[in-house]
Amino acid sequence: MNYHGNLIDTHTHLSSSRFSGDVEGVVRRAADSKVSHLVAIACDIEDSEENLKLARQFPCVSPTVGIHPLYVHETEADWEAKLRRLSHEPGVAAVGEIGLDYFHPPQDGRTESEWRALQRSVFETQLQLALEMDLPVVIHQRQSASDVSEVLAGFTGVKAVLHCFTGTQREAELALAAGHYLSFTGIITFPSAGEVRDVAAAAPLDRIMVETDSPYLAPVPYRGKQCEPFMVAHTAARLAELHGLTPEEMAEITSSNACRFFKHLSA
Repeated sequence: MNYHGNLIDTHTHLSSSRFSGDVEGVVRRAADSKVSHLVAIACDIEDSEENLKLARQFPCVSPTVGIHPLYVHETEADWEAKLRRLSHEPGVAAVGEIGLDYFHPPQDGRTESEWRALQRSVFETQLQLALEMDLPVVIHQRQSASDVSEVLAGFTGVKAVLHCFTGTQREAELALAAGHYLSFTGIITFPSAGEVRDVAAAAPLDRIMVETDSPYLAPVPYRGKQCEPFMVAHTAARLAELHGLTPEEMAEITSSNACRFFKHLSA
């Protein structure tokens, strides 16, 4: 699938062990498919540090720093100081991915309420850091949309993108009304994802982005294979179809939105 314009994959886990030893190939295959820029997403301090290294190695990579809600129990006592230091590094595009995840069970023997309280505390601390650093945030929410919305409402100066959006139309409307963005993955290409496509079709063009969430969620026609950033072209093409646009037009729109949302990002 070829484009005259360039695409930006706004959410890829380049530091994942699944890409170990082949990051150069991943980046090259993306460039060959006219995916001009990759936002490398962090899940913990180690990821954050690795993303910064990758950004120095590959000019087309923009790093994020942050702690995913499913890894909050692994943080060390000085995690906030480390994350603050990392957020000052040149080129950091956002804080993320951060948020709340109520789908997976509690960790380290915590009760449900203790687990949720820990996630919320780490989430709020990172939102405060983003506010201080004037950085946007990449949000993970799973079975937690109401609480995520409530927490974000307490940080009105923070600009957020709800990554891998699969929520309801009402949840989308609330996020958009708060000034946030929606990002769609290869899920919108899945035959069973009619409701998600309806939400994507109704979303305003100035508030949507595309991503792979690679190495996960490979779009049709790559289902069952390891996802890579070059595959974002198929998600963008499906989103274009939903809006009655050409793939080239959608590439320009989503890339423009990404550059407006993230820090230090240009197509």
